[in-house]
This record gives sequence, structure tokens and C-alpha cells, in this order.
Amino acid sequence: MVRRRWAAGIAIALVIIIVLVISSCLSSQKQQSLKDYNHAVSEIARESDTKVSKPFFTALSGAAGKSAIDVQVQVNQLSAEARELASRAKGLSVPGEMSGAQQNLLLTMNFRVEGLSKIAGLLPQALGGQGKTVDPRIAGDMEIFLASDVVYSQRVGPLIQEALTSNGIHQSTQPSRFLPNLGWLEPATVEARLSGKTTTGENASVAPGTHGSALIGTAVGTTNLQPEPTLNHVAGGGNPTFTVTVENTGESQETNVKVSVTVTAAGKQLSGSHVINSTQPGSKANVEIPVNGVPIGEASKIQVSVEPVPGETNAENNKSTYLALFGE
Repeated sequence: MVRRRWAAGIAIALVIIIVLVISSCLSSQKQQSLKDYNHAVSEIARESDTKVSKPFFTALSGAAGKSAIDVQVQVNQLSAEARELASRAKGLSVPGEMSGAQQNLLLTMNFRVEGLSKIAGLLPQALGGQGKTVDPRIAGDMEIFLASDVVYSQRVGPLIQEALTSNGIHQSTQPSRFLPNLGWLEPATVEARLSGKTTTGENASVAPGTHGSALIGTAVGTTNLQPEPTLNHVAGGGNPTFTVTVENTGESQETNVKVSVTVTAAGKQLSGSHVINSTQPGSKANVEIPVNGVPIGEASKIQVSVEPVPGETNAENNKSTYLALFGE
């Protein structure tokens, strides 16, 4: 009887040990699969930015000094590279907890393929020679890249991090931003970059030296707004006052610098503006612009711009776009 009891005890102990070992192995295997997925997504995101986005926008920016055929061939090659990355994303081994992230990853990559395909189709006419005007649809199609960046930053990354954290894994996820700046959403800016033409007129009466203003930042109360694709949460109700910081980046005093704020939400467009009487070289000025009637709890698009001053040749840093939810 004693021997039987010892044997039973040993058998039970062995069963417990085996169960613990199997459980540990399964847990370790699960954690490794989550890490592998995160690594694979991060690599795809990195390649999308470095091997597709960067050379694509470099090709467009330098298109005026190149053969139209060469630019077209390069863009077609980059479109193929984007399709390959989308295919890689579709073929990933996806842990169950990453299904939501995977869905949004595929949406992100498909957006980028779609944007490249559409723009590639419009480039032959845009680069077809002197006197050709750049199709404004190119700027419109750039919004597809912006949409891909929003989906990645607001859904793919956060969902991956949520799954990793819940399993005790501390590992970063590669960020991804395909659209380098918001200037590509403006038809006039796109035309200038593709054609090499300047968008400013003659400045014979302008004082010598460089001229320019820069939008340094925008705040509502104590909340400093972060540019899109970040979604800002702003408390204080539907009548916010925007504090906009503007810097004189030129070498001359500037006068009558107009700053505008436009909020688009729930089908409504609300706006306000303020004119700075004068700014000194290297100095910063804060202006307060109230906008009343912003819908509470609705996704809002905020566009802040500083009107270019006479003689300003680069207005790239004169504007910014923010996404926000206003609450009580």
C-alpha cells in the first residue's frame, strides 16, 4: 500500500510537472508569435517609408530636371514595390490577438498601392512638356496616402501595442508616415514641385533680404495641438480660442501678417482670423483667434495658415492641419 501511494504521488507530480512545462511552452510560443508578427509589420512599415515613399517623393520633386519617361518608369517600379509589400503583409502569420491590427495593416498598404497607381496614371500628362498644367487630381490622390498614415498611426500601431502589453511584452512598433508633408495636398504646391515653376510673383518693391513667416505651433488653452495624423482631445466646450504662434523667419520687418483658422466638422465650416500689425526679424508673436460653434464630440479638422508675406519664396512651413475631438 505504501509503495502504491508513493507511485500515485509520483505519477501526480509528474502530471503536474508535464502540465506546467506544456503551459510554459505554449505561453512562450504565444509570446514569440506576437513578437514575430510585430517585427514583420515593423519591417514592412520601414520598407514602405524608405524604399517606396522616400524615392517616390524625391522623384516627383526633381521631375522638372529629368526625362518624363525616366520619372514614369521609376514611379511604375515603386508601384510594383508597394504591391509586393502589400502582398507580404497579406501573407503574414497572424496570431489571433493581432487580427484587428492585421485588418488595418492591409487597409494601410492597399491605400498606398491605390494612391501610387492613381498618381502614376496622371503623371504622363503632367510631365508631358511645356505649357502642360498639372492635373489637380494628383493633389487629391495624395489624400489617400494621408489616410494610410492615419490608419497606421491610430489603429495598426496601437492595436499591436495593446496585444503585446496584455501579454507582458515590451517591444516598440515601427511608426510609418508615407506622406512627407501636407504641401502635397495643395494643387498649386504640387504643380510647382513637378514643373519647377515658382508660385510667387515679381517682388521688385520688396525690401532686400529674405522674407518669411513660420507657423510655430497652435494651442487651445493648455493643450498644444499635435499635427495630423494625431487625434487631439480638447476640453473646454465648443467655443475654443486658438493661440497661434508665428515667427518672423526673414531679415526684415513684416506688416499685416494674416493668420487664419478654419474648423471643419459635422458638415460645417467655421473660421476666424487675426492680422498681426508687425513682426520683427527672429521674433515670435502669439495671436488668439476664437472660433464659435464647434460641434462637441465630432471629429474636427483644423487648418491653420499664415498668409505668405511679399517676397516669401517658401511657404511650406506656413500652414498645419490638426485633427481633434472637442469635449466639455
